[in-house]
Amino acid sequence: MSVFVDTAALYALLVETEEEHDAVAAEFRRLVDLGRRLVTSNYVLVETAAVLQARFGLAPVRDLDAHFVPLLDVQWVSKQLHRLAMDRLVKADLRELSLVDCSSFELMDAGGIKDAFTLDEDFATQGYRVLPRL
Repeated sequence: MSVFVDTAALYALLVETEEEHDAVAAEFRRLVDLGRRLVTSNYVLVETAAVLQARFGLAPVRDLDAHFVPLLDVQWVSKQLHRLAMDRLVKADLRELSLVDCSSFELMDAGGIKDAFTLDEDFATQGYRVLPRL
């Protein structure tokens, strides 16, 4: 069974000073140990790298690329998926909902993925099961 990996979880996993780091790290280890397929998108990786680089420089980006990306099944957002995500974003008309989130929801729906490894409650609001349960 697949789990979608979001920016919020990757960020907390890589930044040890984050309040939820320990819970996120434990959940990540559990998912890997269970052999769950960890799916993310190139949009999530771009967003995660940009936030990490802006706040901390390239060291955590290198860590992400070297140690975590190899464990992920990275799905590339196609032109069609991007269009669906943009339509979803505009239709939702919510300031706090991002294009990256909408592309994640579209990718999850297309792949039948119900679980999201994230700290972003927008996933729960959209009907996905959020891991870890805090």
